[in-house]
Amino acid sequence: MSIVLRLAWRNLWRQPRRTWLTTGAMVFSNVLLVFMMSFQFGMYDLMIENTLKIFTGHVQVQAPGYLDDKKMRQTVADIVPLADSLRTGLKSNKVAARGITFALASSEERSYGIMIYGVEPGFEPEVSTVPGLIIEGEYFSGIAAAEIVVGSVLARNLKVGLGDEITLLGSGVDGSFAAAVATVKGIFESGVVDLDRNIAEIPLQFFDDTFYMQGAGHQISIFAADLNDVGDLQIDVQKMLPAGSNLVVPDWNLLQPGVRQAIQADMSSAFFMYFVLVILVSFSVLNTQLMSVLERTHEFGIVMALGLRPGRLGRLVLIETALMGLMGMLLGMLAGAVVTLWVAQVGFSIPGMDEMAVQFNLPATMHPSLTLFSLTTGPAVVFVFTILAACYPALRMHWQKPVEAMRAV
Repeated sequence: MSIVLRLAWRNLWRQPRRTWLTTGAMVFSNVLLVFMMSFQFGMYDLMIENTLKIFTGHVQVQAPGYLDDKKMRQTVADIVPLADSLRTGLKSNKVAARGITFALASSEERSYGIMIYGVEPGFEPEVSTVPGLIIEGEYFSGIAAAEIVVGSVLARNLKVGLGDEITLLGSGVDGSFAAAVATVKGIFESGVVDLDRNIAEIPLQFFDDTFYMQGAGHQISIFAADLNDVGDLQIDVQKMLPAGSNLVVPDWNLLQPGVRQAIQADMSSAFFMYFVLVILVSFSVLNTQLMSVLERTHEFGIVMALGLRPGRLGRLVLIETALMGLMGMLLGMLAGAVVTLWVAQVGFSIPGMDEMAVQFNLPATMHPSLTLFSLTTGPAVVFVFTILAACYPALRMHWQKPVEAMRAV
């Protein structure tokens, strides 16, 4: 170890209580940053995945303009063979074709306008959580069965139960009148009232026969193995589409812009609070180092009179700060990782977050996700700001005159 490092380390412990208090402030802020960033980004990943797993998927294959207009005639031709081709090409079963339309659902007592999804019973469970949310009955028995699965609120509004019949009235893809009678096969409950009130599913072939789709559909929902693979998946799917096809492949950012906007808004407010925390720690370091420099003014005057350049004294102050910041960063990262991993095991809940959790289909108990980014980013920023905070005390060496410094008591 060089003489400068040894001298800097010795100077830190001339006032051990002050050094430990400042280091403790850095450790506390680093633990808080590691935990909050891990919790925040873990919640974002969970929010995205749970929202997309209801119906959206990571990417979809659609007709041009369908994302904006949602018109019945904007269809994907031969949608089932295309979905089969994508499953083969991607070597994944997380691909499901759908037809979507609005219809009037009527029971013996009431009628409601709802959205009807025509789904592939064999593959829909791979891309949607709805089949796993059935609380009464079961999912479809076949792709052409005249059956319907409805939300719990819709079933209550229509006053229907398992085995009851629902009449569907709507418009076919060619503009003709469409009607069918479906038997309630299952009732699902997602916890999202709008979803449970307005959504129903029927088998895709039954949807095709009822609304005269002639083999067409409206979307193919596809899930990636990981959220980070969505970009590559989107490119691969686009390459697998039929030659000359004008179909589009929007990703989840376009399909669910509200999720991205909610995340961006939350990140803005969170990062502002993180910035305030870092600034407070920086002022603590500034105060500590400034006091340390002022206490040694007489000593600095003597060594400058002996020929030591002010620049070397300034570097000494910066090295002292760097050693203290490094100690706070390493201890903070270690303690932050321990706290985060422990909370990840037992879970964590925030009072008053129930409504937001339901809106984004989140569980009541959250689990932070410790990553290299969340572990290192906050402590690294604190370390950089502590060095910046020490610049003013270090620059004082250049303004200090040896004679005046030696007169200081």
